[in-house]
Amino acid sequence: MADIHILATGRASSRLADLRLSGVAIVCIGILTIFILMAIFAAFIAPYEPSLPDLRARLAPPMWNEGGTTAHILGTDHLGRDMLSRLVYGSRIALLVGFFGVIVASLIGTAIGLIAGFVGGAVDSVLMAVVNTLLAVPNTLLYITVLAVFGQSLTLLIIVIGCINWTTFARVVRGEVLSIKQREFIEASRAIGQRPIVTIIRHILPNVLGPIIVIATMNVAMLIILEATLSFLGLGVQPPTVTWGRMLADGRDYVATAWWLAALPGVMITLLTLSLIFLGDWLRDRLDTRSDQ
Repeated sequence: MADIHILATGRASSRLADLRLSGVAIVCIGILTIFILMAIFAAFIAPYEPSLPDLRARLAPPMWNEGGTTAHILGTDHLGRDMLSRLVYGSRIALLVGFFGVIVASLIGTAIGLIAGFVGGAVDSVLMAVVNTLLAVPNTLLYITVLAVFGQSLTLLIIVIGCINWTTFARVVRGEVLSIKQREFIEASRAIGQRPIVTIIRHILPNVLGPIIVIATMNVAMLIILEATLSFLGLGVQPPTVTWGRMLADGRDYVATAWWLAALPGVMITLLTLSLIFLGDWLRDRLDTRSDQ
């Protein structure tokens, strides 16, 4: 039994260990680390209370622009709130929704994918029918409906996003399981009478961790953009909580006169999501299980 477990997990473990960093990966990890530290230590980094208005300093430009001062390095918005402080605090919501939304989605999707792929038959057909039905319904419509009915708190937003975005995990994991369960070590596990749940956890799950990690990394970027979109439309976390999407919405009426109101949160969203996308692309090259088959 121990030999079966070693055979099943050895290839997956070696693949996870062989993550030689490239230059792009180092840059992406560095940027992501900065954002995470910024979110964790926002209270120490932000020079001002992010929601505190100061009408005397409204629409102050960044310090490098004419009329800018070091008092507000990145300028102020239409209510005189410090842009640097708001950008720093906005990273908290983006990362919370991105990471925890993906955790919820991956747990649901992985469980359903494992069950559908391993059990097969009618169970597989029913579960995949549910997946296909959800994929046929526009996600934005589901978000609007659920958030309009149940409210717009941060916790609910994370749960809703996670419960709607699990389908990708389910489809990919199911496909991997259909391939893995035909291998010799799975047949050996069945032959010695191991319970199905043990086979799934000890032998199949370690071999699908690679695709799960890649999808999760990509989905964090997608959920950050989704949260910004919902906040831009007024459907995300409500004020006074600071979000980058809300900052974009506030700045759209001042694009010609105060470009930094919309440009700076846009740069933050772009920088964070591109870092996650490039990191996910690097992980996909390193963790692609099909190259070993």
